[in-house]
Amino acid sequence: MRAMAASGFRSRLRGAAPFVLLASLFAAALGLASGARLEPADFTFNNGTEVTTLDPATVTGIPEGRVIRAIFEGLVVKDPKTLEPLPGAAESWEISADGLTYTFHIREGARWTNTDPLTAHDFVYSFERFLDPRTGAYYAYQLWYVEGARAYTRSVTPDGEPALSFDTVAIHAPDDHTLVLRLEAPTPFFLDLMGFYPLFPVNRRNIEEARESWPETWTLEWLRPENIVTNGPFQVAERRVNDRIRLVKSPSYWDADHVAFGSIDVLAIEQDSTMLNVYLTGGADFIDRVNTSVVPQLMPREDFNPVPYLGAYFFRVNTKKPPFDDKRVRRALALTIPRNDICTNVMRMGQVPAYSLVPPGIEGYASAEMPRGSADEARRLLVEAGYGPSGKAFPPVEIHYNTSEAHSSIAQVIALAWSQELGIQAKLRNEEWKVYLDTQNTLRFDVSRSAWIGDYADPNTYSDLFVTGGENNKTGWGDPEYDRLIDAATREFDKAARMELLRQAEAILVDELPILPVYFYVTQNVVAPRLGGFFGNALDEHFPKHWYWMDDNELAHRRATQPAEWQLVDAHGPADGLYSPAQEAEREARR
Repeated sequence: MRAMAASGFRSRLRGAAPFVLLASLFAAALGLASGARLEPADFTFNNGTEVTTLDPATVTGIPEGRVIRAIFEGLVVKDPKTLEPLPGAAESWEISADGLTYTFHIREGARWTNTDPLTAHDFVYSFERFLDPRTGAYYAYQLWYVEGARAYTRSVTPDGEPALSFDTVAIHAPDDHTLVLRLEAPTPFFLDLMGFYPLFPVNRRNIEEARESWPETWTLEWLRPENIVTNGPFQVAERRVNDRIRLVKSPSYWDADHVAFGSIDVLAIEQDSTMLNVYLTGGADFIDRVNTSVVPQLMPREDFNPVPYLGAYFFRVNTKKPPFDDKRVRRALALTIPRNDICTNVMRMGQVPAYSLVPPGIEGYASAEMPRGSADEARRLLVEAGYGPSGKAFPPVEIHYNTSEAHSSIAQVIALAWSQELGIQAKLRNEEWKVYLDTQNTLRFDVSRSAWIGDYADPNTYSDLFVTGGENNKTGWGDPEYDRLIDAATREFDKAARMELLRQAEAILVDELPILPVYFYVTQNVVAPRLGGFFGNALDEHFPKHWYWMDDNELAHRRATQPAEWQLVDAHGPADGLYSPAQEAEREARR
């Protein structure tokens, strides 16, 4: 992270000055950003792809989370700087002295966009649906800390229905405004989980009326803009597949007085070059990644400031498929990934080579790293596994990744290294987001590009991924001792002892290597300088509820605190700013 210091103003760097804008890309950018027949939104950001769904219970990706955080709200919300839990749908809560019972008080006056009151019963219904095995929630295990929840999800009749009554799960609503959950063991991050978007509530009437009206297609119909009912600061006004989602401020939101933007457009541009051109030409105000080729030109700018956060880039290995079912083969592949080259020459933003799954930066935890080794060792391991001059020919390896110029570049570098160091032929397989996810879920790959951004600042958010049969495992790997350690950690009261159990589990993971670690993340956000309420944080999570446009005076004050070497760029947004009603009242009171 670059040090912050007071400074004066510098020469202004205009729009696209350091970049060569190809005419074809420029035309494509204008076409994508124009939003024909739509008035410009107050704010526009690019989400990097088309979302797979807006159903909180069934999502798994970051693009979906960005939209869901804007249109739904959980029991708690997160502070945009610290990520500490703050009152959301629950205006307050108590935790019992033994750390097992959480009592949430649902906010009086909170409503859904169909005018239904938001009640504790909505959360009971939503949590039951989330845990129901028929829902197929990838994150169902995140509620298994609740008594009876694991058994409810895993006990299934031959017809696929829950074999147990939901009454066996310790989630209850004594009245409309009280929700009680009892845990199996104290869980330090449980309150953080209540602000995690898969655990946001859905409207029961919305879903039941959709089931009745469209018995065969209700799972799609209830999510259409004209049908979906939400409880967050924004609601869905329009959706154009592979173009944009238009969000508008929800008048029924309990805290609408603190929401500044009346409308937000969420773009679905996948190509890095195109999205940057859209930003530079004013068609977007925030993009979340850039083409690595332009990083040297971007680094001096005030709107591009990469900082480390809890994200890991790795490849999943299909351990059910020979020859990847052999640990020696997986280690040989892992040893010959050119991590330093990828970080220094491909990504070029300060990424750190990774030899473990859990990123640095979690208080009290030291990752277990895979043993280092040489290309000579990797070649010896392949010979031991039966491949090489005196053995079988190693079959071609397919490197699978989702659409992104950076993913493609990384895959090419790894393919070249495996060819040169191991004599393994590798071919690349690129798929768009939805297809890519399906390929991973069904284990139709050899090695597949993956990443995990922490859901909360605890190693468990990574360790939980690879328990045997876990919904987000997607490698086919499992290990009884690994599972035992993860389970023991959930029951361990002592923090240091718990961290040691998780470290031992990670040591097994990096020895078995169902994943091939590559690097730890830094943010790649390019953000309009005038945007207020947007902060860097450990999870790179951002919340549209808090965003607003600064006026010229506030922007000048911010710039006065920036490092002197940062180059100013043209600021998007209105010179008079765009503030929430509450902010406007405060500003008026100060005048």
